[in-house]
Amino acid sequence: MPEGPELYMSAQFVNQTCRNNLFSGQILKSSVSRQPDIDWNEEAYTISAVTRGKELKLTLQSITNDHKENKKCAKKQNKTLDIVFQFGMSGKFDFYEANELQKHAHLNFFTKTENNKSVQMVLSFVDYRRFGKWQPNGNWSVERGPCVLTDYIPFRENILKNVELSVFRKPICEVLLNQKYFNGIGNYLRAEICYRGGIPPFQDAKSVLEPLLTETKEVKIKSEKPDILQLCHLLPNEVINLGGTGYDPENRDPDYSKFTEWLQCYYKPGMKNMADHNKRTMWYDGNPGPLKPSVEKVRKIKRKKKVSEEVEKTVLKKPKVEKNRKRQKTAVGPITRRNVTEEESIKKGKKKPSAASGNADLEKSKLEAAGKRKVTRRKQSTGSVSDTNISDSIQSKHKKVGNTVRRSRRVNKI
Repeated sequence: MPEGPELYMSAQFVNQTCRNNLFSGQILKSSVSRQPDIDWNEEAYTISAVTRGKELKLTLQSITNDHKENKKCAKKQNKTLDIVFQFGMSGKFDFYEANELQKHAHLNFFTKTENNKSVQMVLSFVDYRRFGKWQPNGNWSVERGPCVLTDYIPFRENILKNVELSVFRKPICEVLLNQKYFNGIGNYLRAEICYRGGIPPFQDAKSVLEPLLTETKEVKIKSEKPDILQLCHLLPNEVINLGGTGYDPENRDPDYSKFTEWLQCYYKPGMKNMADHNKRTMWYDGNPGPLKPSVEKVRKIKRKKKVSEEVEKTVLKKPKVEKNRKRQKTAVGPITRRNVTEEESIKKGKKKPSAASGNADLEKSKLEAAGKRKVTRRKQSTGSVSDTNISDSIQSKHKKVGNTVRRSRRVNKI
């Protein structure tokens, strides 16, 4: 999930990219996005960006080619629009050619082209998981406190004046994710802050922060042995100074190795992890602290093995297997009672019973039983009419009996 440093670097990317570009026309939203439409259609406008913690604000400002127009055009020239973004789990900005619009580009700003001489480009908000949000005519969220990067002094004062509140009686690792006080801190930063500060992650936040009340207020940030609030400012700045895009679990950044080498605790071999009370994974080392969850849930790490390109090709290209109608017996499989009996019958020379042969035997037995019943009926009929001196009057009254007699006589003759 992008944290404060990642959004700060995204704002730098937008400002560097849009510095020498003008944008024009409507803002295109993807059909699958549920975020609000942007009512904006200007002939020419500029884009700039600024961040505050885990929020980024784009500012669109319309311009005119003729700066000597009358005062009526002044309002049009100063028309602006602010769009506040939250990146969610995988949000980012990208700049590329407009004819190669990405699948997950959910909000697109197109550059202005003059007489089709230049290639049209697009600035896109790309979000693979679609947890990102934007709000037109928006402003910074009231529920978020000062930024740990850009507003260090207000950030520190906001925490120390509220340290007596009940929210600071929770574990320090959980309080570090509270954006009302630690705006810009996320999962990997809290692990690095607690580890480098030597703080048990499940120690109550009040006992960790109260000693800072007695210290004198210093504008200068310490670097030899910084406290936890100073680490909240120093470590994000270190990530920014690394360059690249910061935390990027999908390895889209070619310089991502710099970030992984900078990490000392988060996802590092030999470190422990545990789910906190909010089911967020906390990485740590040593004693977790007295407020650890009663049920310790450890996350299993699944690391991908590195394989060469040739091996990947052979793995990806699976051989085509023709599906036979008859099910063949596998050479190796689980041993069951049915398999054992079938193997014994095959060794003795018996054929393996099948469903079709079983049905044929059943039908044959039914036919034999029906034939036996017919023979017994005929025998009974011949025994009951054994006397040949039956009168014609009785035969006329009982035609059915007469018929049976004639049939029985034919049988006797045969």
